[in-house]
Amino acid sequence: SADLEAYLAQLDMFYLGTANLQGQPYIQYRGGPPGFLKVVDPQTLGFADFGGNRQYITLGNLSENPRAFLFLMDYANSRRIKVWGTARVVEGDADLNARLADPSYPGKVERAILFTIEAWDVNCPQHIHPRYSQREVAPVIEGLQQQIADLEAEVVRLKGESGAEHVTTAP
Repeated sequence: SADLEAYLAQLDMFYLGTANLQGQPYIQYRGGPPGFLKVVDPQTLGFADFGGNRQYITLGNLSENPRAFLFLMDYANSRRIKVWGTARVVEGDADLNARLADPSYPGKVERAILFTIEAWDVNCPQHIHPRYSQREVAPVIEGLQQQIADLEAEVVRLKGESGAEHVTTAP
């Protein structure tokens, strides 16, 4: 839906759950630029798979068992979406890799992973603790740093006008 697509456009991470043939579960953090999990068609999501820890557990699991789960967290806005389906690894498809890649992101695309949606659900935000990325807090910090610099400059100016070394007030 358009709502899911808008939600995905701002995400820069998600968790991918898979299981091997015996059902042993594994969950992996996946990160990238905002919007790196893309809508390929109405039933399919896709993402560029970047080099990581070189353990290949997710890839091994998907080679045995295509069942997969996406846990899409938006910590800053206390929202989460759960997506059930199947996933498959696509190797050597330069066109698909280019479609899923973000040229401004430094990670090297090694392959694509396509996720076929079977069901999805928006989950209750009641116990989600807000967390913020560096990208989200940087503008706030920059504004505060500028405010501090302005106040420090004003202190210097006021000290200069009064000729005092220290400005103190009596209780």
